[in-house]
Amino acid sequence: MSNQHTSGLPDSFNDFPAGYSFPAEFAPHEATWLSWPHKEASWPGKIDTIYPYYSQFVKELSLSEKVRINVADEIMKAFAQHHIAEAGANLDNVEFFLHPTNDAWCRDHGPAFLINPDAAQRKIVVDWNYNAWGNKYPPYDLDDVIPSLIAHQFNLPVYYPGIVMEGGSVEFNGAGTILTSTACLLNPNRNPHLNQQQIETYLMKFYGQQQVLWVDEGIVGDDTDGHIDDTIRFVNADTVLTVVEEKKNDENYELLQHNLRQLKQMRLLNGKQLNIVELPMPDAVVHDDQRLPASYANFYIANTSVIVPTYRCDKDDKALQIIQQSFPDRKVVGIDSTDIIWGLGSFHCLSQQEPA
Repeated sequence: MSNQHTSGLPDSFNDFPAGYSFPAEFAPHEATWLSWPHKEASWPGKIDTIYPYYSQFVKELSLSEKVRINVADEIMKAFAQHHIAEAGANLDNVEFFLHPTNDAWCRDHGPAFLINPDAAQRKIVVDWNYNAWGNKYPPYDLDDVIPSLIAHQFNLPVYYPGIVMEGGSVEFNGAGTILTSTACLLNPNRNPHLNQQQIETYLMKFYGQQQVLWVDEGIVGDDTDGHIDDTIRFVNADTVLTVVEEKKNDENYELLQHNLRQLKQMRLLNGKQLNIVELPMPDAVVHDDQRLPASYANFYIANTSVIVPTYRCDKDDKALQIIQQSFPDRKVVGIDSTDIIWGLGSFHCLSQQEPA
């Protein structure tokens, strides 16, 4: 009798090796993976304006780790090289791979790298299914195979859970805990055949973690249905930064207060409460009458720096100071994301770390 019937779990569970886990973003990286932005429809009428800021992001990454960039062809590679050279990146640390993509959001379509320092094969790739946030932006066939292309490039074993999962929907503390949102992972446009407990089982198994903590809400304007990387981020094993809206008449106010109340009830595996640091939301960023999902929580933790989106707003400095206090050993760098956010994501959405 197949395992499918005895335990209700697919065979992929039995095939997955024990002892591997997904490290926290603040653990050391070998590289950061990016997919060069090229889809005009993601930044309608604005894509040319994002390259200087995006290239500044590449430059900051290149100072402390390798930057591995997926491009469609040699023409796109030359275009990208020109921009990042202009930004002053350390070109010795930038590598290109001819892996065509549909879009630039590597956090969600890139590989999940898991490591086991004690195994002969220290690094493996988990390739979750990807459906462009509930089939909102087809086609996404090229994005869906990126993890396997990268794994084959580096001769790494690949494992396929067989369910839809996006990197921006999960946050890790490096000590066995995943934080995620019901707004996204329980949305029927992802895995309608799975309930909350079944999704937890998949997450714990294929990320090598021991518990899943849930908040309910995302922010207004987020087309991912509430990714956690716009709201709450681990800065160490027991501390989170969480965004709060100061204006009571803002549509994000109550959503974020609700999340804050939930965070205060949570317990880590050791029984401790979370240390909660509040981070302001920027003033609303609106383009073409559309509220954009601008958030300071969409920062990216590199080896020696933390790269934070800013929005030409008087709260930028306060947010940078709070984040700097949370990362005393790293340099906090703000990069203007006012044009990038028109694509409905920022630096964290654009990147995926490869652990050392």
